[in-house]
Amino acid sequence: MIVTYNWLKEFVDFQCSPHELCDRLTMVGLEVDALEEIGGNLDSVIVARLESVERHPDADRLTVCQVNNGAEIVQVVCGATNHKTGDFVALAQPGSMLPGEFKIKKSKIRGQVSSGMLCSEKELALAEDSPGIMILPADLTLGQPVFVALGLKDFQIEIGLTPNRPDCLSVVGVAREVAALCGQKLKLPVSHICEIDDSIEQHAAVVIENSDGCPRYAARMIKDVTIGPSPDWMVRRLEAVGMRSINNVVDVTNYVMMELGHPLHAFDHRFLHDNKVVVKTAQPGEKFTTLDKQEHSLTTEDLMICDGQKPVAMAGVMGGLDSEVRDETTIIFLEAAYFNPMMIRRTSKRYGLHTESSHRFERGADIDMIPVALGRAANLIAELAGGDVLSGIIDSYSRQLDPVILEISATRTEKLLDIPVDCQSIKNLLESIGLQTQAGSCPDCLQVTVPSFRPDIEREVDLIEEVARLYGYGRIPVTMAMGTIDAKLPPLHQLLQKTIRQTIVAAGFSEAINYSFVAADSLAKIGLLTEDGRSTQVGILNPLSEDQAMMRTSLVPSLLETVSRNLNYRNSDLRLFELRPVFLTQAADEQCVEQLSLTAVMSGRREPEGWSQSTASVDFYDIKAVVEEILIKVNIHNVSFVSDTSQPYLHPGKSCRLMFGEQLLGCLGEIHPEVLTRFDIDQPVYLCELDVEKIIAAAGTHAQFNALSRFPDVIRDSALLLDESISADQVMDIVNSSKIRFVESATIFDLYTGKGVPAGKKSLAVRVRYRDLDKTLTEVEVNKSHDKLIRSFCQRLEAEIR
Repeated sequence: MIVTYNWLKEFVDFQCSPHELCDRLTMVGLEVDALEEIGGNLDSVIVARLESVERHPDADRLTVCQVNNGAEIVQVVCGATNHKTGDFVALAQPGSMLPGEFKIKKSKIRGQVSSGMLCSEKELALAEDSPGIMILPADLTLGQPVFVALGLKDFQIEIGLTPNRPDCLSVVGVAREVAALCGQKLKLPVSHICEIDDSIEQHAAVVIENSDGCPRYAARMIKDVTIGPSPDWMVRRLEAVGMRSINNVVDVTNYVMMELGHPLHAFDHRFLHDNKVVVKTAQPGEKFTTLDKQEHSLTTEDLMICDGQKPVAMAGVMGGLDSEVRDETTIIFLEAAYFNPMMIRRTSKRYGLHTESSHRFERGADIDMIPVALGRAANLIAELAGGDVLSGIIDSYSRQLDPVILEISATRTEKLLDIPVDCQSIKNLLESIGLQTQAGSCPDCLQVTVPSFRPDIEREVDLIEEVARLYGYGRIPVTMAMGTIDAKLPPLHQLLQKTIRQTIVAAGFSEAINYSFVAADSLAKIGLLTEDGRSTQVGILNPLSEDQAMMRTSLVPSLLETVSRNLNYRNSDLRLFELRPVFLTQAADEQCVEQLSLTAVMSGRREPEGWSQSTASVDFYDIKAVVEEILIKVNIHNVSFVSDTSQPYLHPGKSCRLMFGEQLLGCLGEIHPEVLTRFDIDQPVYLCELDVEKIIAAAGTHAQFNALSRFPDVIRDSALLLDESISADQVMDIVNSSKIRFVESATIFDLYTGKGVPAGKKSLAVRVRYRDLDKTLTEVEVNKSHDKLIRSFCQRLEAEIR
């Protein structure tokens, strides 16, 4: 919100400087983001008179002017064409620094000396555009700074308002705060309307069909207006607060909106069919063209202002192109209304139309300001456009909004703020910002009626906050908070989650954090079937974009998008993981369940690039090793990697499921080439996807300690000739389940196929370590145990010893 220092002084008689004012506003919660002096450092631009204007002897489009600056006659070369002898102009003297860091120097232009520059409004930052130089009133004093002579010296104050303070989206709203700070009275503008005998009721009618969307709609009519440019004072004031001048009628609606905070809209009455206005929701698919010449297809959730046939304005957002005020307009239908903030916010967001009007309505306009703003605007239009105001006002107030009445206790206020306050001091503070007070239910309480311009005050604590603001945050004593600290261990769930994160980070992975919102087609890109439970996604009611319209049920699409982006930036050696919740829908009751999941990807070289490092790429066994390390850290043993079926986004034959008994803990493997193509990935990617909730449920409480033996071990190596269909897991199952005495550990250390091995066979070498905790094993004892193990291999796997 932008206001100016001088505009504020029209409503409050205060003496503090602009800088002091900004400091005090910031301390009451209206944070001032910027303070800029209008006309600052431009005192060297002075009022001057053209004594003569002659053509440049060597340039057809230039003139040589003799300029009287009040002290002497100087020569200035000018390129404009709208000036003549005797005109008063703005002269920028040599050394002046104009807006845009443009320094004026004495120079020669086509052989003629130019001692300065004749300025336009644009060059002085007084307008966005100007047809020529600035022609000043002839009654100004020569040599006086232009900004002083025209009364344009001012300070522009930009305030960063929080969304809960719509009351300060106007000069009067900020002035109310200034009045409270300075202990002064707020002076509101007074409208004196001269009405003619003709009644508005004979020319227009208002029907509200949707009172929830529009509880109050009021209107006035002004006829015989003349559309034209606004006077300079209004143009300057609008531009000072960041608004562009359009014409006298539209400028009045914008001026009153900035002054009082209530948006208005002016219609050309000729284009209101059947001479009536109907407030209702749109028909589905109905077309409407807004003032920005954009056509929109409406929905039944859009509140529209209609005439007897069609929509003429998008309520609270933007007017329609067909009913706008034009140069030939003579009759104005002036609207002021209150619209449901939620409906305006949704319509504005739906069509991407954020306007000054919608900005105010969606935060909550002041319903009681409607007749005041309407009268003020009608008065100004009659004054500036020469029109006649029809008698009466249409004010359809179909659904009264009850005022909020609260009680505030002095005792609770003092206890909460730790400041000495009584009912009288609270009464003085609250009434200074327009709240009405009277005796409460007890001697310690006040009953407060909250005005309609403060929709943010809903509870007693809100009133206490107002007391704190106005009392002064700087006056509230600073006390050190005291409390006890209880040393408690985090829940096991959190500890295991932290262990998993630390383990995968220690394996060289970096954590990626993606949005929990994904595109609706994200699951189709990874080939997930419609019958898969994860294909049922929860939609977002007001998505930021189509790419963030659904709550994700899998981390895989987001992580593959991250891989693709990294590859586009030529970062091809990747180890990324995401430990985040997914949002699954239970088919039984359609309730969304938040479930923690871990997805990790590997791609590129196994080792960092360097002269002594290998150039080998990662493969399935690298991602499998990461999974095994995680399982070890959370004390899960006896898992199996089953390669019969996996996920549609993983490569068949290069992927597997992770099973803990009959429970599926996750899957891992190489991403399917077709899926990689859909994500524009041109190198192999290996992925693991783990159900963290199930892993935590299956995790052991702590690692088991085995005593160390003082006696030596004995190692036996055996090469088994097996069918190719026999997996290493089957071999290790026999070692673990045969209950052979003295077996400490077993490892498969070699796999061979080729010369010397029959077709359909493979040679698998197993190393078994034997040890006893109480004695040194004899050769006989070791051979007996190992022979028993070999027999198990031969009987159960039909193995042969090579």
